Amino acid sequence: MNTERNVAPGLNWSKSSYSAGDGGECVEIAATEHAILVRDSKDTSRPHLTLGPTGWTHFVRYAAGA
Repeated sequence: MNTERNVAPGLNWSKSSYSAGDGGECVEIAATEHAILVRDSKDTSRPHLTLGPTGWTHFVRYAAGA
């Protein structure tokens, strides 16, 4: 897992479908050819996480409470 501040321009960030739109706890993701990037939707200037396929699988399972 990496944290980075500089993101390549043009990434298509998508907000979590669980986001209520009330400014609560929300994340956004962007997919690249080799990784999934995850960031806080309330403060997009902060570093994002870069996860490989296995890391993304673990992240989703953990977030889903599995």
